[in-house]
Formats: sequence, C-alpha cells, structure tokens
Amino acid sequence: MSDTAVEYVQQTTDGTWRIVDSRVSLDSVVYAYWDGMSPEAITEEFPSLRVEYVYGAIAFYLRHRSEIDDYLSQQSHQWDQLQQSSETQHGPLLDRIRACKKPRPGTDVSS
Repeated sequence: MSDTAVEYVQQTTDGTWRIVDSRVSLDSVVYAYWDGMSPEAITEEFPSLRVEYVYGAIAFYLRHRSEIDDYLSQQSHQWDQLQQSSETQHGPLLDRIRACKKPRPGTDVSS
C-alpha cells in the first residue's frame, strides 16, 4: 500500500479552486458543507464527485479556512459586481425575460 498523499483540491490558472478531476468548484462543496450537508449528500448533488474527494475537499477547507474564507468573500464580491453590471447593462432585456417566465393568469403551472 502506498502512502502517497492525494490532492483533492487544485487552484486553476485563473485563481479559482476546483475539486481534482472535476469541474466542481470548492465554493460549491464549502457552501453545501456550511448548509449542513454530509459528504454523501454532497455527492448526490454533484454525481461526478466521489465521497473521498468531498471529504478531502472539506479537510482542505478546514486546514486553510482563513485563506479560503477570504477567497470566498472575494468571489462573492466579484459575483455581486458582475450581477450589478449585468443588470445595469442588460436591465430592459432581463426584465422582458423575467416577464416571460411568469405564469400567465389562468394557466396551470403544476403540470
């Protein structure tokens, strides 16, 4: 049996964190963990992940909590800025799309 350390999380060239061998972000796993989901439940949400990798990602987060919390805060701030910029730039179009998604009176949305 090999005692080689396994990496469960990697930082991409653009600075984001991903679970190794997947497209799932560390953000997604951490937020699910914060919501109280077990690693097994997280793998149900992200079927491309193995339970071992979810446990490894959570362990990585706990070991590097300060650094990852700062990263998540920056990501949240960037998302807010992008959302605000999109709303400003494309507001009328987004309003029309939202209006089209609203159920029309007298239609049955349960089917």
